[in-house]
Amino acid sequence: MPLNTLESLTVDATRLANELDQLATHSSTPAPSVTRVLFTQTDLAGREYVRSLMADAGLEVIEDPAGNIFGRWVGSEPSAPRVGSGSHCDAIPHAGKFDGTVGVLGGIAAVRALRDAGYEPRRSIDIIMFTSEEPTRFGIGCSGSRLMGGAMAPAEVAVLTDEDGISFDEARKTAGYDGDLADVVLADDDYAYFVELHVEQGPELERRQLDIAVVSAIAAPASFKIRFEGKGGHAGTVLMPARKDALVPAAILIAKAEELARNSGSNDTVATVGMVDVHPSAVNSIPREVTISFDVRDTDLATRERIVDALIDEAKSLAEARGLGFKLDMINSDPPIAAAPEIKQAIEESCDAAGLSRCELVSRAYHDALFMARKVPTGMIFVPSKDGISHRPDEYTSPEENARGVDVLARTLAKLAC
Repeated sequence: MPLNTLESLTVDATRLANELDQLATHSSTPAPSVTRVLFTQTDLAGREYVRSLMADAGLEVIEDPAGNIFGRWVGSEPSAPRVGSGSHCDAIPHAGKFDGTVGVLGGIAAVRALRDAGYEPRRSIDIIMFTSEEPTRFGIGCSGSRLMGGAMAPAEVAVLTDEDGISFDEARKTAGYDGDLADVVLADDDYAYFVELHVEQGPELERRQLDIAVVSAIAAPASFKIRFEGKGGHAGTVLMPARKDALVPAAILIAKAEELARNSGSNDTVATVGMVDVHPSAVNSIPREVTISFDVRDTDLATRERIVDALIDEAKSLAEARGLGFKLDMINSDPPIAAAPEIKQAIEESCDAAGLSRCELVSRAYHDALFMARKVPTGMIFVPSKDGISHRPDEYTSPEENARGVDVLARTLAKLAC
């Protein structure tokens, strides 16, 4: 179908805003917060709502054994590799209503707008709701897209457990998702392209007063835990020369992480310690065991790995010098990706056709697109986030800003599917 049919393309901003509001009511915490943890009753209710929107948009609803949900608009050449778009609808505790959901409900809205404009795709278009982008329940994010992209083996995902000892395999089957997880993995020719619409989760678009960001690269994290094991003892009776305090080297290592990230030579390097577990955690007791979690990210893999290696070497040296035990637990180490040039171009041309201002940005948060990129040429579209806030109840992107993103997504899908 010629792309000149898109001259009449219109996105219903009010309807999309209402649908985002309705999805946000499926939460285990009161508004304005949203909490939707994988395979809980609120997640299952949210899934049912998404399925209903897909069906209402005329999409064929398909679900795989991991719980990924696909709304398929069958094209005139159904056997051709498809075009995919989508994101996630699970939400960390006390989050907001735009992270991930704009990419799913916005994808459905893009299909509605294309249908109303008279567009008919040659390639089939899939709008995907990925399972568990957030790591809340099983400790690792993007389980659905990791499986699809081959970043984790099905057997590895199946045995992930939550804090109650329930495995991913048990949880998904209880939620009604049977079948072999090996069937989730994509074939090389399943998709021709993938493009994800997402709120920026940062301040740049708002600061620059621009409509759209064309994502040039997605930074990826190395996540790991380091544990120091000392001897502990009474805070008053064990004198300083005899101490084997496990917290002091942890504090030194945390400061080292900041120093290394600030002086990496890359503007995209970030290092975060978000959790420190001190045992026995008493004011008058010398810490006996301390576990610290690290999240190190960069768009340049070599820079990131240099930081990670330096932190691990420093930890070993601190432990040896102080006579402490040392343990390392590598959780994940995913490579960053660059956006596919052909998708970037399609997004840029779509922005221009819609009369929207744009820039290029790096995504410093990671997304399902990171793992789709292992199998499929991939790109991303960002819309503004007020004050750069995300993962909080007060995250906000206006209906008009979301509609502009959907407009660009619709035009981009049309280009890629024609």
